[in-house]
Amino acid sequence: MFKEEVTTLLNKCLDERQDLFLIKLDVLPDNSIKVIIDGDNGVLVEDCMFVSRGIEHNLDREEQDFSLEVASSGAAAPLTNIRQYKKNIGRDLEVKYADHKKIEAKLVEVTDNEILLQWKAREPKPVGKGKITVQKEEKILYKDIIEAKVKIKF
Repeated sequence: MFKEEVTTLLNKCLDERQDLFLIKLDVLPDNSIKVIIDGDNGVLVEDCMFVSRGIEHNLDREEQDFSLEVASSGAAAPLTNIRQYKKNIGRDLEVKYADHKKIEAKLVEVTDNEILLQWKAREPKPVGKGKITVQKEEKILYKDIIEAKVKIKF
């Protein structure tokens, strides 16, 4: 019952702010609520405050005692939502996928079912000695992705 009420209030906030989306909602038996959000243009403290107020101001503390935490998905957190992939087109990702293969490449395309990664690799020349640099690309289905993270460069 309480979780349904929180979910309804959260959905109302997210309907008002179409640029924000839910990553995770936990409502524990002790009525502690943890909301993790992300946004198409990132998440500001004000965005977290907006969601927090939308939930907290519409729950009655006399009726239910609760704690509430609203946070943004961290920069180093794995991508879990298609919208997160879309907002990171053009950035380098580290992707672990089928059979624990690992690749670091640029995210160039996102569809409803898969992502397209591109990278450069050194390979032996077809004829003669030495190596050449070749452009590689691979499509990976979401269902095959174990974990994908944005590579942060300084």
